[in-house]
Amino acid sequence: MDLDVILYQISIWLIPVLLAITLHEAGHAFAAWKLGDRTAKDLGRVTLNPIKHVDPVGTVLIPGMLLFVGAPFLFGYAKPVPVNFWALNNPRRDMVLVALAGPAMNLVLAFLFALAFHIVPVFPDEVAVWLNENLRNGIIINIVLCIFNMMPIPPLDGGRVAVGLLPNSLAVPLARLERFGFLILLGIILLLPMVSASFFGSRIDPFGWIMDGLLPFFVRLIANFAGLA
Repeated sequence: MDLDVILYQISIWLIPVLLAITLHEAGHAFAAWKLGDRTAKDLGRVTLNPIKHVDPVGTVLIPGMLLFVGAPFLFGYAKPVPVNFWALNNPRRDMVLVALAGPAMNLVLAFLFALAFHIVPVFPDEVAVWLNENLRNGIIINIVLCIFNMMPIPPLDGGRVAVGLLPNSLAVPLARLERFGFLILLGIILLLPMVSASFFGSRIDPFGWIMDGLLPFFVRLIANFAGLA
């Protein structure tokens, strides 16, 4: 891939990605602080400063390498917000609220990106094209982050929500999966589609099915709320 193409791709993804991960993590930190746990607050994570939330490998190196090789998808992660759930006012209930705060911020940010399309026509054509790319990517990355993080697998936010809502007989074994959560995700996203296609001749891709169904739905929903044709 040409250097000019790489630099342009970075320019239309950098701002949306930084905003998405910053508000996601700051949402967790703010909710935990307001619900009784000062851990993230004392570590300076209740902030919109992206440097506090960026992970050098997960936020910079991995997405940068994927862009460089022209990968058809982007993958990355930020520094997780530390939460002492037992310090929360109501640990079981507030764990759910803290977990939901991050994806909720992503939905709000996606809506704000959609609203910003209304001011694009006032800019010169070349700038308008660049802004359109940023805003489109901002909507997509925030919705993808929201959907991905709401998968009911610890340590994702959806896993924490499930642990907080399920009865103990189901919540406890689900919580114990947290140490294997990353491996389970890799298996579902990468290994299962390849293995199923090779051995059964049919591609089993639960994550792809979820994204194919929910991503267009949320994009249309947010576009309609923002008054976009």
